[in-house]
Amino acid sequence: MVEKKTTLISNLIEILVDLIALFTAGCPMKSGLLWTNLSRVQIREKLLLEKNISVSCPVIKRLLKSAGFVKRKPQKTKVLKAVSDRDEQFHYIAKLRKEFEISDLPVLSIDTKKKEMIGNFAREGSLYSREPIKVNDHDFNTFADGVAIPHGIYDTGKNICYLSIGTSHDTAEFVADNIEYHWNNSIKEFYPQAKKMLLLCDGGGSNSCRHYVVKEQFMKLSQRLGLKIVVAHYPAYCSKWNPIEHRAFSFISKKWQGAVFENYDIIKTLAEQTTTKTGFLVKAIINRIEYKTGKNASNDFMQNYPVKYSDFLPKWNYEFS
Repeated sequence: MVEKKTTLISNLIEILVDLIALFTAGCPMKSGLLWTNLSRVQIREKLLLEKNISVSCPVIKRLLKSAGFVKRKPQKTKVLKAVSDRDEQFHYIAKLRKEFEISDLPVLSIDTKKKEMIGNFAREGSLYSREPIKVNDHDFNTFADGVAIPHGIYDTGKNICYLSIGTSHDTAEFVADNIEYHWNNSIKEFYPQAKKMLLLCDGGGSNSCRHYVVKEQFMKLSQRLGLKIVVAHYPAYCSKWNPIEHRAFSFISKKWQGAVFENYDIIKTLAEQTTTKTGFLVKAIINRIEYKTGKNASNDFMQNYPVKYSDFLPKWNYEFS
């Protein structure tokens, strides 16, 4: 009886695989890279019409699994380009973080999330509501009431994210102002004896490792705060390993899912409501300062160039004091 049942299942799997062959894509040389775009309902209908076999959707799910087909989402794990010294920089950052954490010094991971349009626009995700959520049928930025630029500063030691929601442009000056504000109003309370901080940044954007204007803003920030600022950039294509991405923005983004950003206060309020079982907190502000784009480093900075580069991979590691 068991053998008969096993044979029946085996035959069903063979019939199913043969049936969906025309609707299967991927790499024929690698069985693990095959996929089908048919739903279980569509497969059930095809089995009934073409093979005169009637089975339920749950059974089809089990048959698909037995044939190696499991519902999956694409995973962003393929590196677009090999970056030299990538692993060495990761080891160096780990060493820096350990040194700062042992000495109870601030380790701040910073980054800017993608811009969000302010207005009655649809956003990815869903939420519970008593009535249908009706939004514009087109997402044209000409109908937006503004733009929100979320910039975060994640304190890896205290598990707190300090979020600034910009209203103009993502510039190096915008980044430096956000760090200064949150340091003076919150972060320094945890580090009253600190004489230096570690900034962990991506390699591009408003904190690019290649732009002189970024270095000038970090230098000015160091002078205003009276602190040595040690900067370490993650290599290109490695931004998702920046701690703020997986320990802060991942949770804040979930809180934003499905919400309509009709104004800046909604973004701020939802972000501040983000918590986790490990005690993660968010403190947010709205930065309404107008920042100009296209600025270059000053002649004075370029002539004096007070950047102290590290002996190890200076393209990514330097400091100001």
